[in-house]
Amino acid sequence: MSHFLKTKELSRLGYTNDIARSLATNIIPRHFRHESKAAWITLLTNIKNQPETYVNDEVLGKLAATFITEEQPCNYQTFSLLEQTGRLKVYGGKEVEHSAKKQMELAMSLPVTVQGALMPDAHTGYGLPIGGVLATRRAVIPYAVGVDIGCRMSLSILDEGPAFLKSHAYQMKCALKEHTHFGIEGGLERAQDHEVLDHEAFDATTLLKRLQMKAARQLGSSGSGNHFVEFGLIELHEDNGLGLPAKTYMALLSHSGSRGLGANIAQHYTRIAMDTCKLPREAQSLAWLDMDSEAGQEYWLSMNLAGDYAKACHDRIHANVLKAVGLQVLVRVENHHNFAWKDTLADGSEVILHRKGATPAHEGELGIIPGSMTTAAYLVAGKGQGDALYSASHGAGRAMSRKRARENMTASALKKMLAEAGVTLIGGSVEENPTAYKDIERVMTAQQELVSIQGKFMPRIVRMNKE
Repeated sequence: MSHFLKTKELSRLGYTNDIARSLATNIIPRHFRHESKAAWITLLTNIKNQPETYVNDEVLGKLAATFITEEQPCNYQTFSLLEQTGRLKVYGGKEVEHSAKKQMELAMSLPVTVQGALMPDAHTGYGLPIGGVLATRRAVIPYAVGVDIGCRMSLSILDEGPAFLKSHAYQMKCALKEHTHFGIEGGLERAQDHEVLDHEAFDATTLLKRLQMKAARQLGSSGSGNHFVEFGLIELHEDNGLGLPAKTYMALLSHSGSRGLGANIAQHYTRIAMDTCKLPREAQSLAWLDMDSEAGQEYWLSMNLAGDYAKACHDRIHANVLKAVGLQVLVRVENHHNFAWKDTLADGSEVILHRKGATPAHEGELGIIPGSMTTAAYLVAGKGQGDALYSASHGAGRAMSRKRARENMTASALKKMLAEAGVTLIGGSVEENPTAYKDIERVMTAQQELVSIQGKFMPRIVRMNKE
């Protein structure tokens, strides 16, 4: 597996010991195959910096032990798991892998958990499963938000139709190549400006001050993995929530998050949570921060800044790409799907609502649920279903690990699949091929009681990270 965790990368993370490197290259890709490379790096950094947090972990204990040098002082609280758990509702049960359900059941046994829901695109993650929604009492769980804080969708519906797409395909390809940047590092060649960079929160903590320059450098760029920017056509239904005539429009759709800013915030506060909230080893990754604590308040402020920054990145992407082609926006729809909110349940109780890979779906709330590079994305309106914690899926959900997707698809087979679907791919990789994902149509069928479909978007020119 050294291809996926190179010796150089491990050395940069402080894995200079051969035993530690060997354990890392064996354990991480095998046990965290559904997680992104960025999540692996965050996890490895956390193990290196706070090995005592992981030393009793069934999977990661041996790796953590290579970094233990001395006894650590005790400044934490220990919590037990509950035998009787809160209310959990699973949608699309047959589609959801057993390990994701087990992870969700574990989250339900936390003493701070009030209620939970699992979306039909769910699959195993680190901490909360991807597709997991968790309501807690006065507690925020960094790993129930995820590493890519504020990862979100943004859809611009444009004042042109199918004819423009045919006549200007070349200009659109050029705009996507020249005005986007993908990958864990780096940013756009031309410096970007946005009011978020002057946000007062950047002065609130030492960590955020340190990250402000990186945020400025990466503004308007996208991550790796399943992040994308794509042109396509959206067919809006009658009586849609946007008030637009029912017909086919051109649209620009993007998916990405808060870049290095969010990843660093996640890493920093996960470490604090694991240091101060000791749980049985199988649940340690679900360590929380008390909302009344200094660390809890800092995380909340930092998380919200990362969310605003993720939105700013989409703002710049859409402005730059659309200006290059000379297109006007009729309406824009956006939503986070890796975030935590303060919300109120049907019984009036106030909770912290975590969505790790789930779309907010309060009554009438608009959102976007993407499929894959050749399948539909759906514009939806929420139905405010309380059992689902006012949520829906955040996409089709992975059916294969990235490793398996690579093994099961060749570049030439992907090329043929794209040609048959009439899609042009710029960058991309076989890891993100359509067969690596669940069938978006089945996922949508499994959540008919959660959302109503307002429009159907089909990708035509897709830009992704080349891995």
